[in-house]
Amino acid sequence: MDLRETILGRRSVRDFRDEPLPEGAAGALKEAILWAPSAGNLQARRFWFVTNPGIRRALGACSGQGKVFEAAPLVVVGAADLRIRKTYRSRGTDLYALQDVAAAVQNLLLTAHALGLGAVWIGAFREECVSRVLDLPPHHRPVAMVPVGVPARLPPPPPRVSPDRAFEDVP
Repeated sequence: MDLRETILGRRSVRDFRDEPLPEGAAGALKEAILWAPSAGNLQARRFWFVTNPGIRRALGACSGQGKVFEAAPLVVVGAADLRIRKTYRSRGTDLYALQDVAAAVQNLLLTAHALGLGAVWIGAFREECVSRVLDLPPHHRPVAMVPVGVPARLPPPPPRVSPDRAFEDVP
């Protein structure tokens, strides 16, 4: 699959087959995360790969989307490492660390699709709940959860805004 095909074909998948991930898939997802760009190359992010059904269920309760979390054999939780403040002050914690996680999640989503897997980026959840479930240290702020699995179906492409609403060309 070429890059353009991967980008255009990726969908938010919330329906998964009752199957484990293929051999080597988790390693490929981790590699994609590691190679995402980051502010000052500080890589102010950390990811938890959760396969335990009870913990996945608890994470689903934090988001109100329990069925998605129970069906996916893997949930990846991305957290911003707030210790970036030492280098970049508030801009580091309020922007750069969040961008670091976002770039890594995009790599994860595209790699999952290229592997024939489905995934969905979940940002609507109670942070304190996720922190409690995973016993995160106070310097890690959870900002994304991504259920991953073999898709039961691929949804159709969602509508996009027109190019004239999305772009401004500045001469």
